[in-house]
Amino acid sequence: MPTPRAMVIVGAGHVGGRAAQALRAFGWTGPIVLIGAEPHLPYERPPLSKGLLTGAQDAASCALRPAADYDADQISHVVAWVESIDPVQREVVITGGPQRAERRIAYEALLLATGGHLRRLDIPGADLPGILGLRTLDDAAQIAAQLQPGARVVIVGGGFIGLEVAASAWQRGCEVTVIEGAPRLLGRAVPEAIGAQVLALHRARGVEVRLGTLPTAFERQPDGSTQVTLNDGTALVADTVLVGIGIAPATELAAQAGLALGRSGIAVDAQLATSAPGVFAAGDVAEFPSPLGGQPIRQETWQNAETQARVAAANMLGQGMAFDASPWFWSDQFDHQIQVSGEPALGASVVTRPLAGGASIDFHLDAAGRLVGASGFGPVSALAKEFKLACMLVERRRQPSPEALADVGVKLKSLL
Repeated sequence: MPTPRAMVIVGAGHVGGRAAQALRAFGWTGPIVLIGAEPHLPYERPPLSKGLLTGAQDAASCALRPAADYDADQISHVVAWVESIDPVQREVVITGGPQRAERRIAYEALLLATGGHLRRLDIPGADLPGILGLRTLDDAAQIAAQLQPGARVVIVGGGFIGLEVAASAWQRGCEVTVIEGAPRLLGRAVPEAIGAQVLALHRARGVEVRLGTLPTAFERQPDGSTQVTLNDGTALVADTVLVGIGIAPATELAAQAGLALGRSGIAVDAQLATSAPGVFAAGDVAEFPSPLGGQPIRQETWQNAETQARVAAANMLGQGMAFDASPWFWSDQFDHQIQVSGEPALGASVVTRPLAGGASIDFHLDAAGRLVGASGFGPVSALAKEFKLACMLVERRRQPSPEALADVGVKLKSLL
């Protein structure tokens, strides 16, 4: 009898691990091959910038599943590089692994969960060994070792990764400076009002934040420190420099195989199918039609990894499942939290609902009065429960009156 073709997943991260798990849950009994360049089994990324840096968590606690579960499910984890994809023959070509040689793996269906690469600065000194980035468990371990009390930490980038690392470094007793080229924090991720609140929180805790400022060069000093020259003519001296300016989706394999690309990732339809038969893409690398606005979007979130992994696995088995989950993400900084649901940018008006403890939720409504997003900020204890209800309102496409949303006397649960 011929050997059955495998379900092959390229990328052994969060999406890859969950998709492999879902394939078994959906009844696939044939081979599953999970290929990744890292030696680690799939793990969750949110702790990398928080618990792993503060010491509250260790690497084992980040694992998506225990190692024994992969053995029980007969999922083959191969540490190797995928050199190419042949969509016609339905094969992937890999190098590395136990054989240390090039070999081909035939697939029944293929999932590209390749994630992304850290963006790098194109300035003198950007490739110095001490200029760090954060994407992997190993990156987090290297950064955590540098966060000693009194250490001078300079972070380039005022996005989620940069600000979460800033909060973690502050908790470790470091002197922290954040450099952001834009005029505000989190410009592409949250409404302006929340960006201003986050800025105030960091400054109140003692983090120096410089807006509208960019580094122009890094230079290693004789004592091992790094001089960071800025575009305003000033310079900082750092014991540790972290560059957190986002990722570029890893579309190289898809492009090489002739798959259609979107503006910012591998183009997929509502079933996460690419332009090649039997090939799917999910997670950070996939550009898919927004369930709310219909426009192509790409998301780099925990929730997106969880939900798209399951949809991709179902469709690798021919189930025809559409991805229709409403976007949602969060960021923990100090004892505060940001949460965003839906697509606030689609809103035509905003209604603010104050909460206890100084927290608040902004509800974003389109021109027809339909909820298209919610964004909240405040102490975790004050925000979490109410924002869960806000998420449900957005997910169910409700059209509550602005007066009811703003009135704290009206329970959000009653609007469901």
